[in-house]
Amino acid sequence: MDIYARFGVRRRINAAGTLTRLGGSLMPDEVLDAMRAAARSSVDVAELQAAASRLIAAHTGAEAGLVTAGAAAALTVATAACLTGLDVARMERLPDTRDMPNEVIMCRTHRTGYDHAVRLAGAVIRDIGFNDLGTGAGVRDIEPWEIEAAITPRTAAFAYTATPRNMPRLAEVAGVCARHRIPVIVDAAAQLPPTANLRRFIAEGAALVCFSGGKAIQGPQGTGILAGRRELVAAALLQQIDMDVRADTWSPPEELVPPRALAGYPHHGIGRGFKVGKEDIVGLMTALERFATRDEQAYLAAKEAILADIARRLSGLNGLALRRLAAGETGRMPLLELRLDQVALGRSAVAVARALQAGEPAVHVGEARLDDGVLLIDAAALSAEHAAPVAGAVRAALTQT
Repeated sequence: MDIYARFGVRRRINAAGTLTRLGGSLMPDEVLDAMRAAARSSVDVAELQAAASRLIAAHTGAEAGLVTAGAAAALTVATAACLTGLDVARMERLPDTRDMPNEVIMCRTHRTGYDHAVRLAGAVIRDIGFNDLGTGAGVRDIEPWEIEAAITPRTAAFAYTATPRNMPRLAEVAGVCARHRIPVIVDAAAQLPPTANLRRFIAEGAALVCFSGGKAIQGPQGTGILAGRRELVAAALLQQIDMDVRADTWSPPEELVPPRALAGYPHHGIGRGFKVGKEDIVGLMTALERFATRDEQAYLAAKEAILADIARRLSGLNGLALRRLAAGETGRMPLLELRLDQVALGRSAVAVARALQAGEPAVHVGEARLDDGVLLIDAAALSAEHAAPVAGAVRAALTQT
């Protein structure tokens, strides 16, 4: 029986990318099998996280790693780690940061709705610079001297949102921050593929990097990865896991949490609501191994073939211009651009997107450029068998009277 039909929920074809609101990626059988196997035994979650740390470190080049409850949760516990270090008294106080360094510097051009994840830990964001390039008002972006001038005794960290085009370059930011011993947190939630990005941000000087586990990695949708310096990852772990333990009986994994560095063990931390189950940790570990070792070129070629099939099925349709963008052009996944002649069609791109979602099958497309009359098809969550129904749904939405 269709499990979704049982609960009265429609299945949807996700041509919009690995969006959280559409359930993220489609997990491979290998990952699902690992999660089923993990569900049948009890384990010490701290020990399991230590095993995940070794695996994450091996594939990212970081000193340590942690499986989190998504990339946004990784940002929160990363910020908390920078605010407290291994000071358990500070851990107890979060999000009250009044008598400790609590400012996180961000470039104004890097600000997003995910700032909430940083502020949730108790940090105060101090943004710097101007958005001259973004608005077309000038040719300059944020420069190293502006970062240098913003660092004060109140500075706890620098938060950097990674995109293929964001400036200033991470290595430049990290160089300035390193001189002041300020850790750099990188939000790289959606910066996979390419696989090389698993290592890139650590190599360029990031202290902590956050990845989504439920997008390109194809792990459980509600998982993320925090990779970085051992002491900071340990502080994040201590503020995330269940700490309802007796100090005289608990044996934390010393490779990750050196007990001699702690005055004692904290109680439940600010990240306690971001707990990750054993099944999700094992699922993410399995997915990460699979992602890091797969043939990336073959994977992207298969995705491009899906888009080519959709384009072929839509070729010649009046009022529609098609353009395929390879992964090398987008910096991540290949895309198919559907540019609508909204006058000739007599309907807007917004109306077409709405019709696609209401149709049967329901199809979701990328909406970032709807105001330009463009629908985007992302094959990240599509299989070859989706090409025909996606093309059919688009054709129906454009020709319906």
